[in-house]
Amino acid sequence: MIDSILAAGQQLTGLTRFMLMLPLCLSVAVVYKVTRIDDLREAFAAAFVLWITIVIGMIAVGVGLWLLFIIMA
Repeated sequence: MIDSILAAGQQLTGLTRFMLMLPLCLSVAVVYKVTRIDDLREAFAAAFVLWITIVIGMIAVGVGLWLLFIIMA
């Protein structure tokens, strides 16, 4: 049973990829801020702001590349 599931693979749609990106970006933001900030009380609020910044930046890059693809096609 497991062999058939692994052999078939899992289809990842755009929404699924986006949802998988969120915890990855959050973990990067937390690790970066925890290593950079001296006071841990500030780290989690700063990590949340960095997480939102990374996600918005990734969305902006995705929209920009999509528009470039539309223009070039």
